[in-house]
Amino acid sequence: MKVFALLTVIIIGGLLVYGAEDFPKWGDPQGPGSVHVSPRYIQGTYIETGTPNVVTAVVADYRGYDTMGETVVIFTAGVACILMLRGKKRGEGEGDV
Repeated sequence: MKVFALLTVIIIGGLLVYGAEDFPKWGDPQGPGSVHVSPRYIQGTYIETGTPNVVTAVVADYRGYDTMGETVVIFTAGVACILMLRGKKRGEGEGDV
C-alpha cells in the first residue's frame, strides 16, 4: 500500500512539474498577466469602483463574493476546531435520560 501511495505521489508530482514548464517566467513584463490583466485593473479601477487603491478595489469589489466565501470557509473551520477540541464539562453526557 505504501508503494502505491509513493508511486502516486511521484507520478502526480512529475505531472505538476511538467505542467509548470509552460508557465511564464516570474516577473516577465511580456507575460499575459502583465500585458492584459494589470493594465485593465490599473486604468479602470477608479472609474469602475471609485476606490483609489487598486488592491482594495480588486479584493473588495472585483472579487467580493470570492473573498466572502473564503472568509466563511475559514470561520466554519475555526468553529469546527473549537467544537472538536473543547473538553466535556463535568456531568455532561452522564445520565441524560
